[in-house]
Amino acid sequence: MAADTPLSDRLDDDDYPAYTMGRAAEMLGTTPAFLRAIGEARLITPLRSEGGHRRYSRYQLRIAARARELVDRGTPIEAACRIVILEDQLEEAQRINAEYRRAAQEAADGSRPGSS
Repeated sequence: MAADTPLSDRLDDDDYPAYTMGRAAEMLGTTPAFLRAIGEARLITPLRSEGGHRRYSRYQLRIAARARELVDRGTPIEAACRIVILEDQLEEAQRINAEYRRAAQEAADGSRPGSS
């Protein structure tokens, strides 16, 4: 996101990398090592500041929080990351299927006699 984007737009953007690693870890009640581990597992890829420091978005923090819930329940971190990725893929597939069903229903309703 460009620096000329209004601050209010950046604050409302779930994908804006607003949080440092330390702040993100504090908000999640975890350690920077946990954030590095889920990054290595490719669950999230933090953006980097000009100085090379990791920055996290609110969306990434929600994903990390879900992984932490699973790890806290005893799931190994690699498995927790895979579960979160699969959950995300399933949610996206369900959203796409719902769109297709809605479009098919609208097409069917529009092709009936007297539906104009």
